[in-house]
Amino acid sequence: MKRLVLICLLPAAAIISVTGCSSKPKPTPFIATEVEENFKQRWIAKRMADLQATKQAADAREARRIATDEFKQKFAATTAAQQPDATTGVTR
Repeated sequence: MKRLVLICLLPAAAIISVTGCSSKPKPTPFIATEVEENFKQRWIAKRMADLQATKQAADAREARRIATDEFKQKFAATTAAQQPDATTGVTR
């Protein structure tokens, strides 16, 4: 009788232990978009600083416009370059 109970409980215990929830967090499907957007912000900030340091832009607004245009030309294949500009809402 004990063997019969053991034979029935063993497969049930194996199935329960295998089908448990995973403790690892699942990656979000938007991680690539987040990475591209972060890269865009950092690239534009660095390019703005370069433009202002070399006096190629009159002020910060002009530097941002130039840097954003350059980013969209240089990195046109990314989704971040194809999204509308956050400051104006216009895709260039």
